Amino acid sequence: MTWRIDYSRDSLEFINKHVLQDKVREELIKFLVVIHKGQAPINLKKLEGKWTGYYRLRKGKIRIIFYINKLEKALYIERIDFRGSVYK
Repeated sequence: MTWRIDYSRDSLEFINKHVLQDKVREELIKFLVVIHKGQAPINLKKLEGKWTGYYRLRKGKIRIIFYINKLEKALYIERIDFRGSVYK
């Protein structure tokens, strides 16, 4: 099972600014394990409203908003930011 992870420019800027490459990748890998096997401790939520079709992963104070394309086996990371700023 090979999945591709694509990042928006804003999410890459946040990752590089806060040196979070490893933490973000770790959470996304846990999510992919859940899809494949159904076992991993993650805080995942399906979003509504403006973000319909997207999911949110929580890692401490950081939120990762992403879209899943199962046909292409790809995750598109739209936004990564702190809890108070990510949904704006």
